[in-house]
Amino acid sequence: MVSFKLTVILYLMMFSAAASAQSFGFGCLGFVGGYGGFSYQQYNPKGLNDYIQSFNSIHNDSLSSRLGKFGKAQGYRLGINFFRANIKGFILTTKGFYQKLSEENQTSINSFEGQTNVIYEVDMTNWGLGIDLGTTITKGLSWKVIDAALLYNTATLTNTENAPGPTTTIKKYNAENPTFGYTIGTGFILALVEQYISLEGVAGYTVLTINKMKMSDGTELATSENSNQAMSNFITGGGFNAVLQLNIGFPL
Repeated sequence: MVSFKLTVILYLMMFSAAASAQSFGFGCLGFVGGYGGFSYQQYNPKGLNDYIQSFNSIHNDSLSSRLGKFGKAQGYRLGINFFRANIKGFILTTKGFYQKLSEENQTSINSFEGQTNVIYEVDMTNWGLGIDLGTTITKGLSWKVIDAALLYNTATLTNTENAPGPTTTIKKYNAENPTFGYTIGTGFILALVEQYISLEGVAGYTVLTINKMKMSDGTELATSENSNQAMSNFITGGGFNAVLQLNIGFPL
């Protein structure tokens, strides 16, 4: 229900912006442009971290080091500002973006046959549709009062084991069903070339969940190596997020 309400609000605001475009004064219709930059995301993979805790317990006597827990991913964000315009001192932007985040932990298991390197990697993909509203502080600095986006999320867990000799085993689990979430934050925009090129920083909070994970053959990720019970809480929550990006705009 929350996701549905956010979707309706976003689309209504986008429609309202387009309908009033003639009065915005940035060229004829406003500005359109693209952006890209670094993204950081905290999250709570409760099911995965419980699995990691069990893994460390099972292999406690043979690990070179304990396998680390997950919860901090980083990557990049690429997007399009569909519309950016100044409305009586307030800057309205509607946008869409693609975000790729990843986190990796690894360890080694020692045995009589030799050492097996174990790598776990989480990859998260987010498609976002959002809107933000800001105001000018000085000629070159603007405050983004609110930045909100609806997210379409999916994830992948890759387990790679490099055993002694030429043997490598790779297991890849994908989210059984993509999920919706949202992010809300605030930030600042520093104009490098007024109205055309700017540097933007945003910090906020993301709501994110991923439930079951399974392989292409239907095998589900279990709660532990020694369990047949399917994990149903791979990621149970989001957390703090930050984005630093470069914007490039073109007048319409």
